[in-house]
Amino acid sequence: MYGKPTLSLVFVLLIVLLLISYSILMGTVDFRSYFFPMLQPPATAHPLCATNPPLGVYMYDLPRRFNVGMLNLRNLEQTPVTDRNWPPWPKNSGLKRQHSVEYWMMGSLLYEGDGAEERDAVRVSDPEMADIFFVPFFSSLSFNTHGHVMTDPETEIDHQLQIDLLKFLRQSKYWQQSGGGDHVIPMTHPNAFRFLREQEGIVRVKLVKILAAYDDVHYERSVATDENIKVSSQGMRLSKFCLHPAGDTPSSCRLFDAIVSHCVPVIVSDQIELPFEDEIDYAQFSIFFSFEEALKPGYMVNELRNFPKEKWIEMWKQLKKISHHYEFQYPPRKEDAVNMLWRQVKHKLPGVKLAVHRSRRLKVPDWWRRRR
Repeated sequence: MYGKPTLSLVFVLLIVLLLISYSILMGTVDFRSYFFPMLQPPATAHPLCATNPPLGVYMYDLPRRFNVGMLNLRNLEQTPVTDRNWPPWPKNSGLKRQHSVEYWMMGSLLYEGDGAEERDAVRVSDPEMADIFFVPFFSSLSFNTHGHVMTDPETEIDHQLQIDLLKFLRQSKYWQQSGGGDHVIPMTHPNAFRFLREQEGIVRVKLVKILAAYDDVHYERSVATDENIKVSSQGMRLSKFCLHPAGDTPSSCRLFDAIVSHCVPVIVSDQIELPFEDEIDYAQFSIFFSFEEALKPGYMVNELRNFPKEKWIEMWKQLKKISHHYEFQYPPRKEDAVNMLWRQVKHKLPGVKLAVHRSRRLKVPDWWRRRR
């Protein structure tokens, strides 16, 4: 069997739109009577610093079964995927869209239309000229398509795809040169590439019990149907605060649904890595509580009820300015979620190269880590 490879740039990408399975909404806003005189269209957001030159990405040419072939298992087309035959994401795909980041990243590299000068990553045909290597394996969709039931015999298809992929990569001289350290494999589902991944803990079950007694706190527990998504989205847009407790997966979309709904996020976590935080200051539009504070009966609700109206308005305006950074679309747009993700990869590149160069010359493999 194949062991665990070193995937220094394997990303647990947390961005997702539209689909939610759990939402906790606090309070509603009567915009006409409460805030209307003070709510004006926000000023045009100042663009973040664009990367120049863009990140050069070499994308491996993998058979369709590793990526777009999963979008429609009945389609046996085997021609190479290009900008001209790039398939749209299926409508009514349900919860699968929550774990579709790899689809949008691959599409951004294939797109050959207008706006190339504004992109943060461009595809290069010569691997010798690449800054980074992208592996177009739809790891999350593979689990949702082939292995969504752990005991299902089709789970072996997902497992075999992972084995075949690692076998292919280990034959690449570019993988061998870096040990996979400069390769990007997006993963959003907690069971994507699951023999390399660990599960996370949860805190929201305790919060549900604490918040159940409050009339102005609305808790919804539902599956991601079209109707439930519509109801939850409306609830978020009408709420002053949207609670984001730590979940049981790295792909929870509550925070990002709140941002694009312009509902001030209330983040409950002692330690959390937030996307794009080196460029975006979450304190400008989010409120943070530790686990201890959130689980103290009455504390968090009282703090939110007493939150200054003027401060809330400032946060609301900031959400209007930055929400486009969390939206996916094809074709990609300037400073949307896909371009922001590629910029994050570029920011990590110096550290990756340092680690690769150091590993090549050290005689004691883990000396630097032990030293730190």
